[in-house]
Amino acid sequence: MSNKNISLVLGSGGARGLAHIGVIQWLQENNYTITSISGCSIGSVIGGIYASGQLKKFEEWVKTLSVVDVASFMDISWGNSGLIKGDKLMKTLRDMLGNIQIEDLPISFTAVAADVKNEREVWISNGDLYDAIRASISLPLFLTPFVKDGLELIDGGVLNPIPIAPVFSDNSDLIIAVNLGAKPKVSKTVDSVTETPSSFIQDTINNIRGKETGKPKGQSGMYKIADQAFDAMQNTIARQKLAAYPPDYLIEIPRDACGTLDFHKADEMIKMGYNATKELLSST
Repeated sequence: MSNKNISLVLGSGGARGLAHIGVIQWLQENNYTITSISGCSIGSVIGGIYASGQLKKFEEWVKTLSVVDVASFMDISWGNSGLIKGDKLMKTLRDMLGNIQIEDLPISFTAVAADVKNEREVWISNGDLYDAIRASISLPLFLTPFVKDGLELIDGGVLNPIPIAPVFSDNSDLIIAVNLGAKPKVSKTVDSVTETPSSFIQDTINNIRGKETGKPKGQSGMYKIADQAFDAMQNTIARQKLAAYPPDYLIEIPRDACGTLDFHKADEMIKMGYNATKELLSST
């Protein structure tokens, strides 16, 4: 293929979004030029960091994370609008990558959040990169909403988990989108009796509240139920958005590839994104 200037759309899906790193790696190795990026939730994280030119540094860092490391970023919010404040994570990114303004990025970048009160998407394409990311990753119930320009913003995946519309009129040759909510793999399930960040955090919450649930292993807690409900909602909306704004190529990552908070599985997810992109595009 001679026309390789692309708009890249990076979808939402928690730790599955580490596959976005592998997608970008394959595209770079095969001489695709990413001219614009739209992302929501984890897609805004990976897309924004790539646009800043520092994805390799982030990749090296995320590959070192353990279950306990992931849980250590969970700064408990004692309010009623969300479980986690998110300040520790954003400070870590800012300290690692430096202050970044979106309008100074060499690649056009849009982070998508949701103004749930007014039932509309909010496209953030200027201002502080970390504020844009923080707004876009505000998963309901889990992360507290982020107030920007007087609006209380939550995870963009609530309204548009694969935000193609922001790049639809870009002057690129192709639109390539990544869906993190594709059909599950038959041979593998995410659930396990081993500890995951989700179970670690749930246990921590119970300890803080002084609760002994007495639940057998495998029984869903309220945060797991909320996570599953959010995934189901996103998958339904994604199908509708893809029908309205079809990309030229859609890279699909199974929705059971890993849990929402399984950021300790970076190697596995990066390889999955790389291989999925190779399988789809190597013959084009």
